[in-house]
Amino acid sequence: MKITIRRARESDASEIADTFLSARARMRYLPRLHTDAEIRHWIEHTMLTCHEVWVAESAENGPILGFAALHDNWLGHLYIKPKAQRQGIGTHLLNTAKNSHPEGLRLYIFQRNTGARRFYVRHGFSVTNFTDGSENQESEPDCVYIWPGFPAAVAADMQPQ
Repeated sequence: MKITIRRARESDASEIADTFLSARARMRYLPRLHTDAEIRHWIEHTMLTCHEVWVAESAENGPILGFAALHDNWLGHLYIKPKAQRQGIGTHLLNTAKNSHPEGLRLYIFQRNTGARRFYVRHGFSVTNFTDGSENQESEPDCVYIWPGFPAAVAADMQPQ
């Protein structure tokens, strides 16, 4: 599948929310803490205004298939629509995040999300800490993963001239 990765626009809010909601619905172990309307509002008015958000879309101007949201060097969200998973879209978005933050990235993953944990390990992340979930909204045990970044010489080559 040919995909395009680009920075998100305000007009993408609804499709990003659809992606988020459909992907999170598959994580049945998570409690439902917010209504769809609250999530949509948060994506439009907080995520898209305060985070670096990238979207993957089918071909040129096709539907959004996934997104990644970063804040500083934290990868806060990387979600792919369920029907588009296992097609390399997450890898493309993660590589975009790495290129955007060659100094390194950190993220939280719910401990029960074994598929995501395997995905990040395959892409060079390692677990640094396990938590009991007392500091996240869901009260779900999670873990911190880090990607140490590119070596300085490689990162320097990636900078615009």
